[in-house]
Amino acid sequence: MVGNQTSVTEFLLVGFPLSPRMQLLLFGLFSAFYAFTLLGNGVILGLISLDSRLHTPMYFFLSQLATVDIAYACNTVPQMLVNLLRPAQPISFAGCMTQTFLFWIFAHTECFLLMVMSYDRYVAICLPLQYSTIMNWRVCITLAVICWTVGIFLALVQMVLLLLLPFCGPQKVNHFFCEILAILKLACADTHLNKAVVVVVGVLVLVGPVSAIVVSYGHILRAVLKIQSAEGRQKAFSTCSSHLCVVGLFYGTAMIMYVGPQHGDPQERNKYLLLFHSLFNPMLNPLIYSLRNREVNAALRRRLKRRELGESL
Repeated sequence: MVGNQTSVTEFLLVGFPLSPRMQLLLFGLFSAFYAFTLLGNGVILGLISLDSRLHTPMYFFLSQLATVDIAYACNTVPQMLVNLLRPAQPISFAGCMTQTFLFWIFAHTECFLLMVMSYDRYVAICLPLQYSTIMNWRVCITLAVICWTVGIFLALVQMVLLLLLPFCGPQKVNHFFCEILAILKLACADTHLNKAVVVVVGVLVLVGPVSAIVVSYGHILRAVLKIQSAEGRQKAFSTCSSHLCVVGLFYGTAMIMYVGPQHGDPQERNKYLLLFHSLFNPMLNPLIYSLRNREVNAALRRRLKRRELGESL
């Protein structure tokens, strides 16, 4: 039966059905957000690389997060910007599958990185005397490699199952990029297994890490409340507040999309949630860390002062 079906060689991304004037306005706005995402995360990476005071496990994982955010945005936003200028642009079948695969790699990896970052904060606050022993560089690199490896493996499982499906039309993807649930609607076969795997993987990469993060911060809160000085408590909370903001934004939208109950028109709702996920989350992460992190601010001021001194000489 599959052999009699016409093979689809390209898809049409519907994007956002808006007036030409509104599309042009959003193109300018989203282009600015995209540039800020690349600039903000690039500055974070540059500061961590150049400033020896930031060569610690916490900032090592932050550099991994910034790398994922840059890749995450680069995978989806350029195609969306093209579609805003020229709606319903075709994307090849291979290009669409590649975009889906990369999206899942970066999404899964970020889930696990945020969990590892919460463990790093737990060790730093609850076991400060053992921090350098537990979170040595070998452990940090191993944890980062595990995050990427598990992310790639889970994405590969979903991609293999997706590639086994026949596609014979229609070609219109009701999304601004090749999102897996939107693609599954176009398959000419039963997709219950694929959707079940999406939910199972969603539980593994969302509910599991969130549970671990809640446990970590439960211990952190208990340890912080035992600190006698108000200054000590404030310093401990400040090192965790940035991470908690990022966790709330990332996991909150992701769980609504892939794990939570589906009411109304989930496809349209998920489209706009993924817009937030793909464009605003990567942009907000460096903003949150730079505004709420004294060490990052201090490193930025040191680099700017060195630059000013170099220019004056």
